[in-house]
Amino acid sequence: MRSIPLRVAARYLFGKKSHSAVNAIAIVSVVGVAVATAAVVCVLSVFNGFQSLLTGRLDTLSPDLMVVPATGKTIANGDSLASGLSGIKGVALATPTLTDNALAFYNGRETPIVLKGVVPDQYSKVTSIDSLRVAGGCSLMDAESNNPSLVSIGLAYKLAISDYSQPITVFAPKRTGRFNPANPAAAFVMDSLNVADVFQSLQDVYDDNCIFTDIALVRDLLLYDREATAIEIKAADNVNIDKLLDDVSVAVGPQYRVKNRLMLQEVNFRMVQIEKWMTFLLLFFILVIASFNIVSTLSMLVLEKEDSMRTMSAIGMSRKSIADVFRWESVLVSLIGALIGMALGAVLCIIQERFGVITIATNAVDAMPMAYPVRLELLDLLVTSLPIALITIVCAWVAGSFAKSRM
Repeated sequence: MRSIPLRVAARYLFGKKSHSAVNAIAIVSVVGVAVATAAVVCVLSVFNGFQSLLTGRLDTLSPDLMVVPATGKTIANGDSLASGLSGIKGVALATPTLTDNALAFYNGRETPIVLKGVVPDQYSKVTSIDSLRVAGGCSLMDAESNNPSLVSIGLAYKLAISDYSQPITVFAPKRTGRFNPANPAAAFVMDSLNVADVFQSLQDVYDDNCIFTDIALVRDLLLYDREATAIEIKAADNVNIDKLLDDVSVAVGPQYRVKNRLMLQEVNFRMVQIEKWMTFLLLFFILVIASFNIVSTLSMLVLEKEDSMRTMSAIGMSRKSIADVFRWESVLVSLIGALIGMALGAVLCIIQERFGVITIATNAVDAMPMAYPVRLELLDLLVTSLPIALITIVCAWVAGSFAKSRM
């Protein structure tokens, strides 16, 4: 007896209606749910792709561990601290870096920059900076010019760098002394940097306006002696990073903080997650709007089947069983639309993941395309089914209540 409402609902859904408008609205309802569901699956998969891309890029410019001062801006004697940390078991290499803001001039253009000083032969071992070069130049170690630098892709675009023989002029404000209004230029220290190559990390924090150069040059420009803003550490092979983090934290004491790669990228990961679920909520509201078509379809179907409802009542079906027919009708419309949408979204994501049909330009120098990142996860399919289940329950309740009101 319980299967009778389901069988009748299936007959109503797939059978021919007396009014073609009911057929059209039923198709629109299924298509609306399917398209909205496919959009949810694709969008969540895209954010998964960007998160995977970000995770993959952690090995490029983020060290295994980074030591920064708990208070203040600089480490008083960065070279000594780096040398001491290199002796800790599990530490393959520790190198000081010095990062600060400056102003760059090139060929009549100017822009604020983030200037990062590194020890070239050490930094190339702590990070994968050399693998990120994109313009066919040379690394900081191999550069034959004086004051060589690696310029980010975004900064190269802003300054329209095309001729590596022309240096970039860098200005940094003096940290000490008084400002003389009669001679404002005296408040700045100036130096020139030669471009060795352009790099791209696919992380805005580096790609927007960053320059890497020798730490000795940056110290001279910023009027430092042996200071550093961070000590970047490369762990030895097969070392437990969490244990090494604890060991380094004990060694440096409370005046320093030690961060691993995930902690360094915590803000970026959080932003990706926030954007992902905010977009999910927006698409959920689109699903809700699409569900209005289901309600209108069932309302018209109830009106069309009033004679059939009286017939079912006459042969002994209860009001609840008759209402269940239209509840099942709502479930079938939502379920079919959801399954089609999930299948469509999954197929589109798999095609993009395997073949990279949609590309994005990531290189402002030579416009090298990259496949739009996508990663399909089973968990996202389960998450997508939750709002659909909620919408199905609400639509079924509305359909059943309306059917009872017409009996």
